[in-house]
Amino acid sequence: MNKEPKDFILASGSIHRKALLETIGYTPKKIVSANIDESERPHEKPLSFVKRMAYEKVKKASEEFPNEVVLSADTIVVVRGKVLHKSKDSNEQTLVMKSLSGKAHKVITSVCVCSKSGKISQRTVTTRILMKKMSEQEISDYVASNEWVGVVGYSIEGCLGGYVKKIIGSYSGVVGLPLYETKNLLTGASVL
Repeated sequence: MNKEPKDFILASGSIHRKALLETIGYTPKKIVSANIDESERPHEKPLSFVKRMAYEKVKKASEEFPNEVVLSADTIVVVRGKVLHKSKDSNEQTLVMKSLSGKAHKVITSVCVCSKSGKISQRTVTTRILMKKMSEQEISDYVASNEWVGVVGYSIEGCLGGYVKKIIGSYSGVVGLPLYETKNLLTGASVL
């Protein structure tokens, strides 16, 4: 696969997003973190929140790098209509795993691309995930693995993947970047 950098900037510090892009031959020429306020607004729905986060990230990075193609994304995990946030410690993560165990939840990833002319295009993908009922020991083992540190909810590409019964939607979207939609957005911004 071609590893030559393509003419776009990735506005995300996620190593998973960069790795996913590289699997389809899209290595960004530059990676930046778009530091924005990621607080939810009162009464904001999860779908509106994730779309706004991706949009605000691409907007901020595009202001810093005008006349460049910029790609951003945001991923959330939604359980019973509520957005999960990064756990601060193992106790919080244990509660997260108990809330996911044996139930279905959604992972939503929104992707934004700003073209060189400033036109912003966006696609959002929702994936439904069904987890097996995890035993106390399985939950404890997962929390002890520390794979969840720095991510929201869990890292599906690690040992937790062994507890996922079914994925309805985009696996790459769950990892953090739905590749089909992302490639189409980049192509639309003349990144070939």
